[in-house]
Amino acid sequence: MRYKEAIDFLFTSLPMYQRQGKSAYKDNLDNTLSLDSYLGQPHRNFASIHVAGTNGKGSVSHMLASVLQAAGFKTGLYTSPHLLDFRERIRINGRPIPEDEVCKFVKGSQEIIREINPSFFEMTVAMAFDYFSREKVDVAVIETGLGGRLDSTNIITPVLSVITNISLDHTEFLGSEVTSIAREKGGIIKEKVPLLIGRAETPTDDVLRSMAREKEAPVLCANQLYKPQFRTLDQDGIMHLRIGLPGDVSTLTISCDLTGDYQQENIITSYCALKELQRLNWAIQDSHILKGFASVGTSTGILGRWQTIGHNPRSICDTAHNPDGIAAVIAQIKQLAWKKLHMVWGMVNDKDLHAILALLPPEATYYFTRSSVPRSMDAEMLTLRAGEYGLSGSPYSNVEEAYRAAQKEAGADDMIFTGGSTFVVADLLLMNF
Repeated sequence: MRYKEAIDFLFTSLPMYQRQGKSAYKDNLDNTLSLDSYLGQPHRNFASIHVAGTNGKGSVSHMLASVLQAAGFKTGLYTSPHLLDFRERIRINGRPIPEDEVCKFVKGSQEIIREINPSFFEMTVAMAFDYFSREKVDVAVIETGLGGRLDSTNIITPVLSVITNISLDHTEFLGSEVTSIAREKGGIIKEKVPLLIGRAETPTDDVLRSMAREKEAPVLCANQLYKPQFRTLDQDGIMHLRIGLPGDVSTLTISCDLTGDYQQENIITSYCALKELQRLNWAIQDSHILKGFASVGTSTGILGRWQTIGHNPRSICDTAHNPDGIAAVIAQIKQLAWKKLHMVWGMVNDKDLHAILALLPPEATYYFTRSSVPRSMDAEMLTLRAGEYGLSGSPYSNVEEAYRAAQKEAGADDMIFTGGSTFVVADLLLMNF
């Protein structure tokens, strides 16, 4: 079996949430447990850190992996979705799983696939755990896919659970109230395993603390431990963030190559997680922490987080796709200097249009588009609905067409932003610049 055949099988033969939406969602762990048993329970053969949350869980996972690598641990990293290549989802020390490993796993799993008909995500998690086990990683950072309680990753018992923050997203599965979403994400809390909450807010904090008490799990809250004091960018595009304890004059400066404003919260969450690992006697020095934060992109290959892809005009993309994440991105766009703002924008069809479109700047010129996944919203329909919010622009049949149109219209002092969906950013990054 060749790599393309294996990938085509995974994408077309197994139900895939990113492409199909609700029909691919499994509301139990039966298939995951069957796969795990079939493979000899590989998740038991390495230590793990479990990361959930509405926003920031991908960035936090990459930050933790970068520092663990800097500390000398052979580090697995499982994240989703991918942007350019399926193999981005499964990495060891920043290197994607080899193509031949994907082929061997798919070919060798045909019997169990025929027996239980797993989803794409269930198979991918099983592949990651099997690969990490066979490669004898010291630790794996595992990002949840959707929610937590019923997520396929939730068969692990980690050394540390992290919930970055909680806001409205995937409400058709997780509930329409933040408290119900908190209960779903809080499902990753394990017996006596420390829980770190990135952004503790009422009422979700109360829900998570109550769940942690039932599990006798100690709780730490990053935003109650450290506050951002000052942030600056140097000429090399590195963010320098000064953080400190509330009421304490002493500060620490962390340099990071991920420069979105929202990364301040993710840096503090990751830093607190690493300090907790130190408390648990993990061999992580402060020098490893500083080195790992400074090289997240180069160490882990993370893409699509406030990523600059062009200059004159400045061109930036970001995978933010829910109201909380998009609000943070729009706030940063408004802080920048530009003559005119051009927005290449697409969304999947199950998002809350009102909550998102109401956030977008009406002064921008829009290039509405759809991504290459079936769940993507029709560009003409999106243009029509956006007009109800005073957003003016034209529809384009694909991301490349929309982006090229924005390039043609934008002046050297303008800004082009591309986003609204992870899959729009993925299509953009697949272009040849």
